[in-house]
Amino acid sequence: MQVYCILSDERVCNSKSPMIFTTVLKWLGIDGIYVPFKVAPDRIGQAMQSLRVLNIAGANVTVPYKEAVIPYLDIMSEGANIIGAVNTIVRNGDELKGYNTNAIGIMDALSNAGFDTDGKSALVCGTGGAARAVVFILNWLRTAKIIVAGRDLTKAKRIVNDFSGEVRLLNTLPEEPLPVDIVINATSVSSPIESKELAEVAALLKLPKCQLVFDLNYDRSPNFWQEMAVTRNIPFMDGLSALAYQARRTLALWTRMQAPPEEFLKALNQKG
Repeated sequence: MQVYCILSDERVCNSKSPMIFTTVLKWLGIDGIYVPFKVAPDRIGQAMQSLRVLNIAGANVTVPYKEAVIPYLDIMSEGANIIGAVNTIVRNGDELKGYNTNAIGIMDALSNAGFDTDGKSALVCGTGGAARAVVFILNWLRTAKIIVAGRDLTKAKRIVNDFSGEVRLLNTLPEEPLPVDIVINATSVSSPIESKELAEVAALLKLPKCQLVFDLNYDRSPNFWQEMAVTRNIPFMDGLSALAYQARRTLALWTRMQAPPEEFLKALNQKG
């Protein structure tokens, strides 16, 4: 039996990844299980070593550890190295190789939604590993203008310097109209319970030409990004489709087997 896992903090308990991967592994006829591991920030190094010791076949990494795991990897894929964040780890013997399937999953989700960013403008909220993947893929898709907004200007500037774009402080966004075609939330926050401050910022955004609000999070109720989109008659999508598409890419890296996107999307619609 092959054992796969996901590493995060207490938020790992809310992940839909175990349900998705367990379902699709069974569909493919693979004898495997997928389990969530809650890891304390000061134990990341030990957790990474445990992947070798326990013969874990592959691992996902999600917030807040997409950048923290990098020093403990033996090798990085070209994409992960450019993005500077890892969400997928493949074990080959004692060697751990990091990949980033977030970016390609976001691209697939946008394509599936029929949204073409070529020549358009985007507002990306967040400065962590997810934001890095978003800005990378937006550049790849020839987005004409990218605004990276965060509470940490140093991290925002680092993203812009590594890729392209301009920097804004999150709490200054409502000060003037933002002529962007898409807003992407790449923070880990979507509910007022998680951040009243960010909820207030989102509610005050002036978006005269926005065509899509894309929240990479899912299962947040209430979701202030969705409420903001609804009040402005802007189409909204959450992160479930991106999760399904990146999971498909991840499973192919682990098993060298392909399952159609529909199987991952069906797994997401299961109860449990």
